[in-house]
Amino acid sequence: MKKRKIPMRKSVVSGEMKPKKELVRITRSKEGEVSLDPSGKKPGRGAYVALEPEEIKRAWENRILDRVLETTLTDDFYQELLAYVEHQKARNELFGNE
Repeated sequence: MKKRKIPMRKSVVSGEMKPKKELVRITRSKEGEVSLDPSGKKPGRGAYVALEPEEIKRAWENRILDRVLETTLTDDFYQELLAYVEHQKARNELFGNE
């Protein structure tokens, strides 16, 4: 059997290359609206962050996503992102990574 190519992406926080499934994409639309993009298909400027709560906290403290996406993000957005990442990590530990 031929091995499938695994798409790799770079986390904007740690700078590590990881499989796309281990990251979450955050997008900024042309209108300046920032949102989570779990499917990875929304149009706009995208940034990837690992599904690790420590990495989200570091991004929040240093305002890394604000700089990368060239906008100002609210604490509510970072809180939502942290909750999403913690949920996904717990889900992956329970069911395994598909």
